[in-house]
This record gives sequence, C-alpha cells and structure tokens, in this order.
Amino acid sequence: MPIFEYRCLDCEKEFETLVLSQDDEITCVTCSGNNLEKLFSAFGVKSEGEVLSSEPAGAGSCCAATGCGCGVK
Repeated sequence: MPIFEYRCLDCEKEFETLVLSQDDEITCVTCSGNNLEKLFSAFGVKSEGEVLSSEPAGAGSCCAATGCGCGVK
C-alpha cells in the first residue's frame, strides 16, 4: 500500500497518509494546509533475529527511553 510521510511547512506537523492516486490532494491533518514536504520513509529490517529500528537517524534514542535494544543512538 502506498503510505507516504509528509511534513507540513506551515505548522511543522509530520504525518503519514495513504495515497491511492497522484491526483489525490493531500492536506495537513492538523491545519489543513497544503504546503507539504514529502519525507523519505525509513522501514524496519529483520536481520539475524534482530529487528532494527525504523526511527530516523538523529531522532533520539528509543533504547534509552524504552530499553528496546534496537541500537538507535
């Protein structure tokens, strides 16, 4: 399914939305603005029994907060 991530440049809200067609008009879920930036989505990968985080680099440490062991620093 084509789920894309966007950031509203007006209110700075980041959100995901399902886009079924290139003709779909996408608006911010918070302020209904259409001044959006499409983000590159990260995704989880399973490798040798470990699940790697889908958290974007520089977003903070989820391990410190939750002890999940994903390795994100």
